[in-house]
Amino acid sequence: MTYLEESQAAGRHLFPDLARAFALIGIALVNVGAIAYTMDLSYTADALAAPIDSAAYFGVNALFLMKSYTLFSFMFGVGFAFQMQSAERSGAKFSGRYWRRIIGLLVFGLINVAFLFAGDILVIYAILGSIIFLFRNASTKALTTWAIWLYVLKFVLIALLAGLMVLGATFDPEGFAAENDLMFENAVNAAAIFGDGTFTQSIARRFQDWSMVVTFGILIQGIGALSFFLFGFAAVRHGTISNPFAPIWKKFRWRALPIGLIISAAGAYQMMGATSMMDPNMMIGIALITLGSPFSTAGYLGLIAKWSTSPDGPIKTFLARGGTASLTAYLMQGLLLSLVFNAYGLGFFGELGATTCIAIAFGVALFTIAFASLWRTKFKRGPLEHILRTWTYLGSR
Repeated sequence: MTYLEESQAAGRHLFPDLARAFALIGIALVNVGAIAYTMDLSYTADALAAPIDSAAYFGVNALFLMKSYTLFSFMFGVGFAFQMQSAERSGAKFSGRYWRRIIGLLVFGLINVAFLFAGDILVIYAILGSIIFLFRNASTKALTTWAIWLYVLKFVLIALLAGLMVLGATFDPEGFAAENDLMFENAVNAAAIFGDGTFTQSIARRFQDWSMVVTFGILIQGIGALSFFLFGFAAVRHGTISNPFAPIWKKFRWRALPIGLIISAAGAYQMMGATSMMDPNMMIGIALITLGSPFSTAGYLGLIAKWSTSPDGPIKTFLARGGTASLTAYLMQGLLLSLVFNAYGLGFFGELGATTCIAIAFGVALFTIAFASLWRTKFKRGPLEHILRTWTYLGSR
């Protein structure tokens, strides 16, 4: 059967698959700054010197930063609920399948960290997936309530961190400057490895960077991801994810989206004046984008829902089919971008402006989705999805 025939036979709408494809594009546009440059600094001043580069940097932060990962996390929660429903329909035990899947994600995440990208999200998803399992019997109301308060907690933590940076820069400028110098020194060391070092050195450096990323990610980003896991789970429980005509999607695109984009644009503008991650302007901007993110994400879902109700044209079908192999596309993004920018590949690390980097990331994202979509015309699942599913269903009915 074709992808559309499979979807219709399973009673599945294109909406979730389109959302995954959209999230994959946004993730590539955001992540490229930490692949083409260092995790500590992202784009340098030289990479943003040209007006077109500053505009591209502003656009990605305003439109995609802290929105693509929330959308991806939302779809993880949707997938969790779909897995539960599949186990119930087949009469199989869900717990065994689920924990094998979590272990599989953890392994793929560690491979990603070692060989592709230190900012991997799969390890955090595997850790948080252990928590969402505790909510498997929760009501829709309970899921939504927990999701809202978890996101409030995330915003409060980031706002407090921004406040501490402002206080540090104001009342202890020498100590703050010393910490900033250490971060720059660390970034220079990382740039030397990724720009001129060996493949083995890059692996060691990625794990060093990842040890800091995963700590910060669990405490800050992880809370937001867990929040959207629960939102996605609740959307399946409520039935809205399978009904793109539901009134809530219209409210999201007309009410939530403008609010989110205005707040995010203000945050992106604030970030334009920052020189590093230690700059208070950076954290204030991130705090504003964090505040606007749930509104923007909801609005994007509303737009995707609207598009999914239009006639099934070739472009929409092609992208949605690619979204069914999101794990393959996500890891392939890291592979291709690492080969473009690292010394063991084309060696463009730290050499290109933000616009060029973002354009490359957009091309890579489209290529990986196209690869996944074309693969799915011949095979029932993506290559990595097949491996993960085989392990997940090992020994189960």
